[in-house]
Amino acid sequence: MSTFFQPTALVGAIAIAMGFSANVLAADAVEKANSTTLDTIVVTASRSEEKIKDVPARISVIDQKTIEQSPVADFPSLLSKEAGLAVKQVGGYGQTASVFLRGTNASHTLFLHDGMRSNIATVASTNIPLFDLSDIKQIEILKGPASVQYGTDAIGGVIQLISKTPEKSGIFTTIEAGEKNTYKSILGVDLAKDGYYAQLRGQRFETDGDQIITNNPDKAGFDQKGYAAKVGVEKDQYAFSGEIKENKGHGDYFSYGAPQAYDFINRIYNVRGRLNLSDNLIWNTRLSQFEDQYNVVKASYPSIVNTEQQEIDSNLKWGFTPHQNVMFGVQFNKTEAEKIAAYAGDEGFDSNNETVGYYLQHQFKNELFSTQAGIRVEDNQQFGTHTVGQVAARYFATPKTSIFSNIGTAFRAPVVGQIITEPSWWGGNPDLKPEESLSYEIGFDHALNDSIKIYGSVYQTKIDNLMVSDASTGWKYYNLDKATFTGSELGFKWKQDNLYANAEYAYIQPKNDETDQDAPNRPRQNFNLSLGWDNGIYGASTSLVAKGRSKDARDIPGYAAIDMNAFWQINPHVKSFLNIRNVGDTQYKTAVNDAVSDYVASGRLSTIGFTFSY
Repeated sequence: MSTFFQPTALVGAIAIAMGFSANVLAADAVEKANSTTLDTIVVTASRSEEKIKDVPARISVIDQKTIEQSPVADFPSLLSKEAGLAVKQVGGYGQTASVFLRGTNASHTLFLHDGMRSNIATVASTNIPLFDLSDIKQIEILKGPASVQYGTDAIGGVIQLISKTPEKSGIFTTIEAGEKNTYKSILGVDLAKDGYYAQLRGQRFETDGDQIITNNPDKAGFDQKGYAAKVGVEKDQYAFSGEIKENKGHGDYFSYGAPQAYDFINRIYNVRGRLNLSDNLIWNTRLSQFEDQYNVVKASYPSIVNTEQQEIDSNLKWGFTPHQNVMFGVQFNKTEAEKIAAYAGDEGFDSNNETVGYYLQHQFKNELFSTQAGIRVEDNQQFGTHTVGQVAARYFATPKTSIFSNIGTAFRAPVVGQIITEPSWWGGNPDLKPEESLSYEIGFDHALNDSIKIYGSVYQTKIDNLMVSDASTGWKYYNLDKATFTGSELGFKWKQDNLYANAEYAYIQPKNDETDQDAPNRPRQNFNLSLGWDNGIYGASTSLVAKGRSKDARDIPGYAAIDMNAFWQINPHVKSFLNIRNVGDTQYKTAVNDAVSDYVASGRLSTIGFTFSY
């Protein structure tokens, strides 16, 4: 990065150009803070909009305000504040990260961008540290099986990034800078009139990074830049949108103590349409493409691995009574996984797989019940036909109390990288069987009064043919007969005037039934707490993330880390914010590296930022 103070001149120039005046505070912000907020709307659980309180499953949302509070916060750090999942990241920015949702394997969580599958096919993982959030409105975390809705991979749940749609015209720029030469800038333009809209985002991020291995003081830097563009129209009878997003950059890492580096590019193309054929019949169609290119450029044995997925999804939703609807859809996916030969003796590979899924879903909603039932038949070119089903219901016992229960099956087919046996590629086993699961859950939500709400869930997921790899087989994948993931969650939310507090505790037992041992990198004890004050003009919050001990090649100790955030809406056009991540500069271990060293999480990072909007 050129100089740490580069943003200062830009801030000053923008402030002068926009008239940096504090003559009046944002009266509309006060009004907004004191008004009753609408129920959060989610789409992931049923593929269509519904109030979160009606969903007969456990779903949580990371909202737009949280995402915008710190633009430099990466995707893994936001997810780590969810008690029901564990994030294993081998270092800081740009380093490999795995998400274990309710204790299931990292490959059991499906990641979506506006409906488009974003899991990669060369390894059983997703490059979530490389996702940019500059155009994201909210992140929805659906806990529990969702293969009926989305097919393979959704055994543990679904995490979906929902992008923004402009509601009014405007322009803004956000700048955040801080320690370790960390800097992010975002420029955005929105146009909206009479249902037509256009949106453009550009972003640049750089950091010197952190030490990531206990016995190596060297830091691992990371930088990225990208853009997102969207155009569309939203009318009562029809809607259409086209979206393109590209993010690329460079990162450092270490392998067996040696410095390495990689370049990456990920792109998403999304075209979506809605046509109201009648008052009760709606047709939705989506055409998407996701590309992930990962190129190790500084290594003794360089590698270039690419994933490309093309998807068509079309469904009809028929509201045949005022309280019921049925949805029927077809989803086609073509996935190509490629390893390009990069050195002598590297043969590379190029493999394709196609799937077609047919899904049927029924929903019912009245004052007492909200139900959802569905079935999916999916034909996988490599692994045959799978049928999965799900039944879920929420009962509103009183206006303030509801209970829900669901049962569902799910499956996951091996990705190309798990079955390829090319000599320069480790772990492949062409005899792998697809995983199959059965999950149960029961939960409740209760409002003690207008200020206090509590909620809880207990669940269990049983998986047959679990795919694992370990040193005993030379890291070659094989199937375990059975594994059981059992857990419970208990949460508390309080809001009184401008004060609020949220807390959640999750107990997770990820058990290998053959060895009676916990699966690695998943702590049993998980606790999150956030306290804050927000009147719409000023706000401050403190959050605690605490994780218990977990297992790896050796035990990984538990830890607790505290973040602090504050903002000031100086006037309707200028907002300032302050963020301190890991206030105590706690150096805690996240995973084993080798016989003598461990990966460590990022230390303290203090940043300050401004948003100028017009």
